[in-house]
Amino acid sequence: MADNDSVLAAAHAWSGAKMALATVVSTWGSAPRPRGSHMLIHEDGRFEGSVSGGCVETDILATAADVIAGAPAVVKRYGVADDAAWEVGLPCGGEIAVLVQPVSESGFPPALFDTVEAARAGGAPIDVATDYASGHSAPGAVGDFVNRYDPPRRLIIVGAVQIAQTLVGLARELGIATTVIDPRARFLTEERFGGVARDDRWPDEAIAALKPDAASAVVTLSHDPKIDDAALTAALRHPTGYVAALGSRRSHAARLERLSAAGFGPADLDRIEGPAGLAIGAVGPAEIALSIAAAMVQRFHAKA
Repeated sequence: MADNDSVLAAAHAWSGAKMALATVVSTWGSAPRPRGSHMLIHEDGRFEGSVSGGCVETDILATAADVIAGAPAVVKRYGVADDAAWEVGLPCGGEIAVLVQPVSESGFPPALFDTVEAARAGGAPIDVATDYASGHSAPGAVGDFVNRYDPPRRLIIVGAVQIAQTLVGLARELGIATTVIDPRARFLTEERFGGVARDDRWPDEAIAALKPDAASAVVTLSHDPKIDDAALTAALRHPTGYVAALGSRRSHAARLERLSAAGFGPADLDRIEGPAGLAIGAVGPAEIALSIAAAMVQRFHAKA
């Protein structure tokens, strides 16, 4: 699953300008960017996104300039084939095919960006199909290339504790929108969690309002069963992509017993990762936060 949030934001900011859109449509071997990755090029030469991490962007910019000037859409292929690989190619040994098309009614229609953003904001994935011969893209699941745009990834942290402070920073670097929930006012302060969405409602109410979907994670960190159990109950009532709870194996077993008594079956309880995070031998809040972030990303990719 490609992360194209910054490209979609740029398309909105550059609305009305002439642009070209480059998209990775095929990959082989050690390709640096996944299939579906975008690079948006403005007529003045600015660009957002990446199709190779820097290996072929210079050539893509030149091709995009031609497309913006009126040349037809084109699929370009790159790989390690000759001595020029370091100049225009993939030294990592992979191969990619990149479609460069105009942002126009005959290519990728400008209004299609809005359609994609509206679907994602509503929590629904959307497929966009492209015909290579015409270079035209439209909503649908049939075409030479079909790109799926999933809803934006979100992280809902329950418990404004020290681990949460590091986890917020990691999520920010990963481009994951985060909300911290804690009904305890002394924990959820601007000084401790500045620049992040904060919600001081009881977790079940807050999570019900946020409606977590398959691209969302709910992680409980408070160590208070009254808070964490309410959050897990709400998370399990939604198609939450990643549900995790901090605590020892013993405390997790007790937690599962309480949730079972509340009416949740084995399939529901199996959705909860406990103790939260990958087993990396984490010590201290920062490493525990890292293990949770890694487990969350792993789960997101598994569901992609």
